[in-house]
Amino acid sequence: MKPLKNSCIAVLVFVVSLPGYHAFCQPAAKGRLTVALSYVAVNDKLPYLVARAKTKINGRFRPVGGVTLNLYLTDDSSGHLIGEVVTNDKGEASVLIPPALRQEWDRSMKHTFLIRFRGNGDFGPADGDLTVARAKIRVDTLAGRKISATVLEWKDSGWAPVKGVDVAIAIRRLDSWLNVNQTATFTTDSTGSAQADFKRDSIPGDEKGNIVLVAKVDDNDNYGSLLQEMTVPWGSKFTGENAFAQRTLFATRNKAPVWLLITAYTIVICVWGVLGFLAVNLVKIRNSAV
Repeated sequence: MKPLKNSCIAVLVFVVSLPGYHAFCQPAAKGRLTVALSYVAVNDKLPYLVARAKTKINGRFRPVGGVTLNLYLTDDSSGHLIGEVVTNDKGEASVLIPPALRQEWDRSMKHTFLIRFRGNGDFGPADGDLTVARAKIRVDTLAGRKISATVLEWKDSGWAPVKGVDVAIAIRRLDSWLNVNQTATFTTDSTGSAQADFKRDSIPGDEKGNIVLVAKVDDNDNYGSLLQEMTVPWGSKFTGENAFAQRTLFATRNKAPVWLLITAYTIVICVWGVLGFLAVNLVKIRNSAV
């Protein structure tokens, strides 16, 4: 039996060592990466692209950072390369459409953007595309503090109005938007316009009372994201006060509020008073014991 056992072991070792035998050494399967593009145009300036990379982990999509993506206009030839980007911790990366592609940009009314991922040690290759039409927004003010936002698309004969596009009309406040009234979005009519009444009369502006109105088309299937801003003097004037030399919580140490000084000194006196009282009593106890 022992010779038979040794023969079986020898045959097994020989089979495992054969070239191309992968029963016990298959490489780990690579993950699947999903890539996507968004188109953004702000104030009629050079548009830019936002690339996103994500993967599904335990049934939920998670952003993937540190992956290199190539973005192209029309086709993936080297002459149409928009840029090579690396995603951040949020799985995003942005790039401006370079002036070198201006002729290609002006040649067509619609553009197709391509995104390519060549693959790495963790993920296999992936690609995606996005097609958008050239469009823009115009913002105007009307009598009675009304705001008009017009969406226009580039046609053969020039800029033409677009009907049925949802437009958000708001006020820019730091890193967020405040609706001009109770309605969040408005739909353009046959003239490509959407109108909104301004209902934020008491909103604070700058020292001249200026505020910034914003008309935005957000991630439209045909036009991507479009944004146009306009400054109007419809806010209340803001006058800043310099309280640096006054007794405030944000002033220097010698300008601390009186109530704060009283509170702090009272706490210090009480704590040290208790410690002193305990020390005196300990001395008395020691002397009485002697």
